[in-house]
Amino acid sequence: MNLVHVNGADLAYDEAGVGPAVIFVHAGAGDRRMWDDQFDGLAGQYRVIRYDQRGFGGSGDAAGEYRHYADLLGLMDALDIDRATLVGCSMGGSYALEAALAAPGRVSGLVLICSGLSGREWPESMRARAAREVHSAVPAERLRAYAARTREPDPADVEAMAVAQARFLVPEPSELVLDMLRGVFRRTWTGPQRTERHLEPGPTGRLGEVVAPTLVVNGLLDVPEIQEVSALLSAGITGARRLDLPDAGHLPPVERPAKVTAVLRGFLTELHSGDERRALA
Repeated sequence: MNLVHVNGADLAYDEAGVGPAVIFVHAGAGDRRMWDDQFDGLAGQYRVIRYDQRGFGGSGDAAGEYRHYADLLGLMDALDIDRATLVGCSMGGSYALEAALAAPGRVSGLVLICSGLSGREWPESMRARAAREVHSAVPAERLRAYAARTREPDPADVEAMAVAQARFLVPEPSELVLDMLRGVFRRTWTGPQRTERHLEPGPTGRLGEVVAPTLVVNGLLDVPEIQEVSALLSAGITGARRLDLPDAGHLPPVERPAKVTAVLRGFLTELHSGDERRALA
């Protein structure tokens, strides 16, 4: 693990390989470990980087105001990466999309896996289901105390929320998924108060401005309302291609690692073959 200081926070990252840069942006339900297979599998052909967002994994706490997409671009600056393909899962996909809109010349390709979309309100149907299947795992008064940082989290509550969230997102959660979620809730309930900001104007009404070649990957076992985001992205981004995975929920890089690595290899091969043809023209 390496550390780099970006926008006031220490970000933990791993780097391997040489060639065109590929940066993996993890889900809000995980950390950089979710890319184990893809990181190792693509390092023979590409310069691969995976990192923990501030407040996750080995990175420093998220405190005050911050913007994850700005941290992503700042990481590229710190590592002397002019252009990269960004591969993001869940809210990591939304941060990659924001970066592509904020600095279009720096993003050579986008892969959005079960992506979120900042600025889009989740439908009442999803909020109600999450309240019933996830938030009910811990009594409401304790959740409020944890959110206010007025009570140390009970390890049993951390475990209960991790299990409930995992089952909400993934049909058959692995130990890695559970361990990542334990870390997410532990950090969320013990870290300093923080305010996340997003790109303004946001991506919701700007999908037609994305110029990077884009692949949208959707898990057909994912939450239906999240699958609706994949439909919006593939319809709104000019030329975007969509791939539906019939045997994956919300975290395909962990659930179906070999399949996702193969899909990424094919996308990157086609993307950079096009670069070579343009260079020879």
